[in-house]
Amino acid sequence: MVLEGFRDPQLAKKISDKIHEYAKEIDEDLLFMHVCGSHEWTISHHGVRSLLPENVEIRSGPGCPVCITPADDIDTAVQLAQEGKSILAYGDMSRSKGSKGLSVLDTRPSGGDVRIVYSIHDAVITARKEPEKEFVFFAVGFDTTAPPTAYEILQGLPPNLSLILSYRYMPPLVGSVLKSSVLGIDGIINPGHSSTVTGMKPYYPDFLETRKPEVFCGFEPIDVLLGILMLMRQLKEGKPKLENEYTRSVTWEGNVAAQSSLDKVFDLAEGYVRGVALIPQSGFALKEKYRNLDAYEKYGLKKKGTNEQFIPGARCGEVILGLCEPTECPLYMKECTPQTPKGPTMISLEGTCKIWAEHRVITSIKSSKK
Repeated sequence: MVLEGFRDPQLAKKISDKIHEYAKEIDEDLLFMHVCGSHEWTISHHGVRSLLPENVEIRSGPGCPVCITPADDIDTAVQLAQEGKSILAYGDMSRSKGSKGLSVLDTRPSGGDVRIVYSIHDAVITARKEPEKEFVFFAVGFDTTAPPTAYEILQGLPPNLSLILSYRYMPPLVGSVLKSSVLGIDGIINPGHSSTVTGMKPYYPDFLETRKPEVFCGFEPIDVLLGILMLMRQLKEGKPKLENEYTRSVTWEGNVAAQSSLDKVFDLAEGYVRGVALIPQSGFALKEKYRNLDAYEKYGLKKKGTNEQFIPGARCGEVILGLCEPTECPLYMKECTPQTPKGPTMISLEGTCKIWAEHRVITSIKSSKK
């Protein structure tokens, strides 16, 4: 039984029963979305979707950092590796493929020096140990991984270390999801880790425009169930708001010290989100003072544009955006498996396809609930 996986099965049942009660009163199909790979893991691992009414669906949106990293940046990392630069990258980022079907890890057989690191601090230590080599750190992620990089920059990076900067700012991304007429989202569960840094405040302008329910949510299965219940209650009462379920970590102002470091190092600019769109104010760009740390600037490279290429026949972009489930992709668990991953959503540990595959989801959630 699904509830046996909860720390407090009785509480989980009470919340689930209340969700069902609200669903009957609302009596219309509802589509919620979350934008965090950790939330998707919790939902899949604990069978949260099986506890929801037939008319309530929760989709995974663009919350996987590796999945949304532009192919353009991956192509640049591959090019620099082929030219003899040492690339420092996270494990799953090193395997994600660009527009030519190559990852930085694919350059190893031909002599590419690609090393796996766990943080920007690891990259700094590595570069200092080998001052004769040119290192490039593939800086990907959201508001959670950008502050440590800002801190290291303020402390002073080694002269032989530069950055491929591919950080994205979550509030404008969430705003674009809520405003999308294609998605038709009724409410959203905001990312807990990211919101711990940003706070709730930056989400307020887009909320005022959309007037759609938003809940900031933790990562325990009870957190997610409560988040869904809070969305349902807002809809039932006709009182949408920014609501905080994750009070033990998220505040209105957020982590002011982390934000200060970000403000000193970065400006917000247009950012391309792979599989989604070019979103204003969603990209982190180095201030003029630190522009020499940008690998594009240092090595005289130019971004080629935002045209993306996923594996032919795959629906990676639609999965990233939440337009379809992994099981609706014709390659899912056929040509594309955890052992033979093709697209970023199966490669990344936070990718929806990877999470579903590891939990052996082989049929549509929508179909199984009917």
